[in-house]
Amino acid sequence: MDKMIPVTIITGFLGAGKTTLLNRILKEEHGQKIAVIENEFGEEAIDSDLLVTNEDEEIITMSNGCICCTIRGDLAENLIKLAERKERGEANFDRVIIETTGVADPGPVAQTFFMDEAVSEKYMVDGIITVVDAINGTRTLNESEEAQSQVGFADRLLLSKVDIADKEVVQDLTDRLHHINPRAPIIECNMGNIDINEVLDIHGFNLDAALELDPDFLKEEAPECCEHDHHDHEEGCCCGHHHDHEHHPDDDHCTCGHHHDEHDEGCSCHDHHDHHAHSTKARYDDEISAFMFHSDKPFDPARLDSYMRSLTGVYGPDMLRYKGVLYMTGTNRKMIFQGVHMLMAADLGKPWGDEKPSSKIVFIGRRLPKKSIIQGLETCLAE
Repeated sequence: MDKMIPVTIITGFLGAGKTTLLNRILKEEHGQKIAVIENEFGEEAIDSDLLVTNEDEEIITMSNGCICCTIRGDLAENLIKLAERKERGEANFDRVIIETTGVADPGPVAQTFFMDEAVSEKYMVDGIITVVDAINGTRTLNESEEAQSQVGFADRLLLSKVDIADKEVVQDLTDRLHHINPRAPIIECNMGNIDINEVLDIHGFNLDAALELDPDFLKEEAPECCEHDHHDHEEGCCCGHHHDHEHHPDDDHCTCGHHHDEHDEGCSCHDHHDHHAHSTKARYDDEISAFMFHSDKPFDPARLDSYMRSLTGVYGPDMLRYKGVLYMTGTNRKMIFQGVHMLMAADLGKPWGDEKPSSKIVFIGRRLPKKSIIQGLETCLAE
């Protein structure tokens, strides 16, 4: 692991402040050599005074010794070429930062480090950093599934423009971000001004063997639910829990969970409001949210492997991030587990020692059937 190249993925919607953050990192006197990969150069590209043009169009040397390359093809291919240049002594860098486009779902980028064996042998994702605009963040989350995905994938959420945003707006947005992704710390970051230790070497994506996942992290006072019966396949109602997984993003629902077609004038449920108007309660009706599985009983490895393969085969596209520490039969060591969409990875961690073994898994995804997933995992526990 010490020989692998750490990778930080910076994402966030258009205008959130990704490039401002990146410029701040590159100008910082941190003594690290960084290779930057950008999906595109545009109006918000890296500051021109940081760049020194050379003969290679795809590799640009920066004034502080870092390098930058544009993506003109497959990401995996570019990463492999970059690592080969490093091995030949043609490129001097310690780590890689990837800045995604503003409208990109970071999932495919993260998957690259699972799917391609040559990439996974040389690189390790250190963390996904998502920048959120405090002024426009609420509207962006309302209108863009990609923006919600960016928040769901994050290991750190950086809230920009807080200094010029209304305090109540910032608080509401912070609550909403926490609901979508409770595991990601939220840090204010105005004009990219942030301690570099909050961004690099955070070990957020690759779980440390000693990491403790709090089973109570989702506990919060839920709003009173609407007074109607739910079907067995529904996961909840206006308190923020998900409904049937087969719900289409374009369907019109009120927060009570009833289905309405486009000609409905309203519904009889109390506290009803327009589905697209995100008031205090509506902000908890995002497509993406999180839940946790916890058990003191060990997993049967074969059962768990079979179940997870089946689960990702059905819900994989909606499973943004899932990670945890597993208690398995047949070993006295922790199993560190994580996945992105359909791709999973597991590694042995430290021995349990005097610590009481238990399994804790966080799932962050789009309208996942929480109840059935938890029940399925329970069937994988050893007798």
